[in-house]
Amino acid sequence: MKLLASAILLVGMLGAQSPTPLGIALEEYPYPYPVRFLPLTIEGQTLRMAYMDVAPDTEPARGVIVLMHGKNFGGYYWDDTIKALSAAGYRVIVPDQIGWGKSSKPDIRYSFHLLAANTAHLLDSLKVDKVAVMGHSTGGVLAARFALMYGTRATHLILECPLGLEDYRINIPRQSDETLYRAELANIDPARIRAVFERYFVAPKPEVIDPLAAVLIRVTQSGEYPRWAKASALAYQMIYEQPVLYEFSRLKPNTLLIVGEKDRTVPLRNYASEADREKMGDFVKLGQQAVKQMPRGRLEVMTNTGHIPHIERAEQFRKLVLAFLAAN
Repeated sequence: MKLLASAILLVGMLGAQSPTPLGIALEEYPYPYPVRFLPLTIEGQTLRMAYMDVAPDTEPARGVIVLMHGKNFGGYYWDDTIKALSAAGYRVIVPDQIGWGKSSKPDIRYSFHLLAANTAHLLDSLKVDKVAVMGHSTGGVLAARFALMYGTRATHLILECPLGLEDYRINIPRQSDETLYRAELANIDPARIRAVFERYFVAPKPEVIDPLAAVLIRVTQSGEYPRWAKASALAYQMIYEQPVLYEFSRLKPNTLLIVGEKDRTVPLRNYASEADREKMGDFVKLGQQAVKQMPRGRLEVMTNTGHIPHIERAEQFRKLVLAFLAAN
């Protein structure tokens, strides 16, 4: 009865949008641009990595930029950003990392090193060498790792509200894979899922929140959801166990760090004590500390903005990014 009530609530929230189940490879979910697949073999498993490769609107291209998505998203939420970058003359490559979006969801030990290597392999397959790299949230950690591993390839680094500006291991007790997996399996209530996405915004609007939340809500109704939940739990372990902030001093590219003034996102925060939660997630303070370590870092604080500036303050965000790319 509780699940039925939640489903009825979802119909009311989403209006005409169907809450029908969605496969964990998002097979039925339309992406804004054509999706291609790169075959990979990881830990003996045959997998495939989805990506969009969008040509610039003008020739010759001003360069290539790779967009790296956050944990609760896939490449689809970069739609307007892709349009703006393409219109400005950039070729835009947008992977769904293994474990996310339309890519495979294997039960493997995830690492930012592995995801960065997969991305480099994708670029090699496309015969692309130099790239600007932009990552949001978890994708920001990956973007930094990519720049550290492939510093000669990364011409610019843009970190949008990246996780990992603090070491979560200090204030959050480690949880087992099983604990995190069980928590993800239980995370199927549409109202709770929608609340997660609302917290990413200072002033959440239904027309923005509902489409973002609907993806995960529909996936939870899939018979394969346990596989999605396991990949999600392992991704949380990766974020927790593999901080990158201690290596900011080794970043070679010019780096633009963009944070939302009101962003307080902390993964796994529910496992911390109330007192420790209060200490965490101050993105402005953390950003100030981070750029001091970066040889070529610059901080931009977007006022009255939460965790997803490229959606919440899209025009301002794009102006910052395009100006940074043009100036460097």
